[in-house]
Amino acid sequence: MTNKITYTQQGDYLLPDLKLPEQPKVEIGIWGKRHLKYIKHHRPILYTNLLTSCKLTAYLADIDEQAEDMFFRLVKQLAEKEGITDQLKADNQMLWVKRMNNIRNRAEEIVNNELILV
Repeated sequence: MTNKITYTQQGDYLLPDLKLPEQPKVEIGIWGKRHLKYIKHHRPILYTNLLTSCKLTAYLADIDEQAEDMFFRLVKQLAEKEGITDQLKADNQMLWVKRMNNIRNRAEEIVNNELILV
């Protein structure tokens, strides 16, 4: 099998048409997308290395899974610690929603600081 190299004329130069191999199609969730945005803007060398070594998709899928697990674990732990129960939900729905939103926001901040924005 021979690989033919094709070129594109750019002004006075012929540049090779380089193409990365196909990466596996993996659904990346919100955490992986946030991390992708972060590394593109703040860690371009890491981004380029992962992209050119065809490891970007797997890396983002792993970060997404870790962040999702951490988020749900934190929400559960914080809710238990603060005594937010199904009984509270039944007795006072608005208070339950308010407190759960507060917990979710704190958990999201922790995940962002420890996994996404690093």
